[in-house]
Amino acid sequence: MRQDQQRYRIFTRRTALLAGGKALLLSTLAGRMYYLQVLESEKYTVLADENRISLKLLPPPRGRIVDRFGVPIARNDQNYRVVIVPEQTPDLEVTLRDLARIIPLSEDEYIRILREGVHRRAFVPITVRDNLAWNQVAQIEVNAPDLPGVSIEVGQTRDYPFGGLTAHVVGYVAAVSEADLTGEPLLELPGFRIGKSGIERQYDGVLRGSAGTSQVEVNAVGRIIRELSRDEGQPGKDQVLTIDMALQQYVQQRLATEHSGSAVVLDIHSGGVLALGSTPTYDPNAFNRGISSQSWNSLISDPFRPLNNKAIAGQYAPGSTFKMIVALAALEAGIAPGEEVFCPGFITLGNARFHCWKAIGHGHVDMIGGIKHSCDVYFYDIALRVGIEAIAAMARRFGLGEETGLDLPGERPGLIPDRDWKLGNIGKPWQLGETMVTGIGQGFVLTTPLQLALMTARIVNGGYAVKPFLTRPSVFHGAPETPAQPPFPSLGFAPGRLELIREAMDQVSNHPRGTAYGARIKEAGMAMGGKTGTAQVRRITMSERATGVRKNEDLPWNQRDHALFVGFAPVQAPSYAVAVVIEHGGGGSAVAAPIARDILIETQRRDPSRQVPPRQVAGIDPG
Repeated sequence: MRQDQQRYRIFTRRTALLAGGKALLLSTLAGRMYYLQVLESEKYTVLADENRISLKLLPPPRGRIVDRFGVPIARNDQNYRVVIVPEQTPDLEVTLRDLARIIPLSEDEYIRILREGVHRRAFVPITVRDNLAWNQVAQIEVNAPDLPGVSIEVGQTRDYPFGGLTAHVVGYVAAVSEADLTGEPLLELPGFRIGKSGIERQYDGVLRGSAGTSQVEVNAVGRIIRELSRDEGQPGKDQVLTIDMALQQYVQQRLATEHSGSAVVLDIHSGGVLALGSTPTYDPNAFNRGISSQSWNSLISDPFRPLNNKAIAGQYAPGSTFKMIVALAALEAGIAPGEEVFCPGFITLGNARFHCWKAIGHGHVDMIGGIKHSCDVYFYDIALRVGIEAIAAMARRFGLGEETGLDLPGERPGLIPDRDWKLGNIGKPWQLGETMVTGIGQGFVLTTPLQLALMTARIVNGGYAVKPFLTRPSVFHGAPETPAQPPFPSLGFAPGRLELIREAMDQVSNHPRGTAYGARIKEAGMAMGGKTGTAQVRRITMSERATGVRKNEDLPWNQRDHALFVGFAPVQAPSYAVAVVIEHGGGGSAVAAPIARDILIETQRRDPSRQVPPRQVAGIDPG
């Protein structure tokens, strides 16, 4: 009996312990459920929504690039693409073969699409082809019942309506490379394009805008059920250029008559770039659509370097266009402009003879005559008297030997040598003979066409340190430029010195014995002043001089002289400066000067102050 009572007490205690344990577990579970469902309900609601709701980035429309009159130079066009959804077609490969009867597909495209069909989820659309022509879109839509899973999507693509005419100014957009990735999610969107060169690159952040978002509801496997909300983001801002597209078109077409060349037209008072041409050129649309390796290899192997913007990155000996700088250095050194130098056709330094371009010489010439006739002996003489340091300092005052600061990537600085430069870079002391050849713009001196145009603008605008620029406020009109910066500082010349140089440049073009008289502007009120230049790219030996110097046309193209011309117009009230460089073109007076003349005539004809309405360009309405 006693044993039974003891067993009963033990059983009762165990039962109580088990019941207590169950009660504790139940209370713990209830507490946990209360914590999760009540206290943490908001958190888990958010987590559930994050699994249910997917946030997609929407690429913003890219800002346009327009000329000074509002003519679109870079714009967005509709991009029709054909896509296929694998789960909606019974046989992906068969459907692709049927589609290929409308839009031919390469074997590489077949492989890519089939590979994506394997690796992607079956409901995700696969892009078959971008940039479809309208007739291809129509054919696909008509045959849609026989092409299960195939559909047309509409997006945007960058378009350059003037193609190569603006390639070196506007540049192009292309797909984002690994080197371009910065962690910005927008850059990782399939098919997103960024600026790779030109204005497209310089102002990519402004043109790009900010991404929009789309909230979509998805199921457990990620299939989109419906769109919940949409924010289109901020479109990119338009960029308005100082370029006059009709003038740009004219400049490019005029340059295209030569193998390789460049030209720059500046408003001398503001620095606004009205035209910036470089030939040969390329089609920027090819980069946006995806350039083939064959086309790319053709571009980079072309000896005329179509990808190079020669107007800002071509570096050339300025030849005789540099003589105005030497003349100004002489005036600053106290050499009188009426002081004459006798030119017998050469000058001797030690046992070396330095020749003038005119073998029989020019006789007695003063400063204006030296510029007008482009007498080398005159400038050999005053270069020796002035010295390389004074010449180099004057050149830098006019913007040579350094980047101008133009808002376009890829500009190169050129080179203005002096004693320190040679010692530091070549390790040898400066020689007097090098001062002489610098005096005629040869030797180590290198300049860009943009720098030569800027030099000319500063000479003829009264000596103000104008700076070039390409973008302007978003106002479509043709009024003279109003620079954003305060008035340009003076270069500090005494009255009359720049006027003397302007007079000499006037005589170069308009005096019967001037080197550019044959290329003068005959239209009343449009006369130009200027300076011819011919830059040697090879050394002429004494034996060749003895037997007769070979003419440019008898030499291989890459051994011919560069042809240069800098000019301004109109002479009576200068407004525009131009620089033209024709690579291996021969003589500046015969080749570059006529091109500059034609460009300045067209520039003045389009001058808004002449009340000539802006012309329509290539069928595009300026509005």
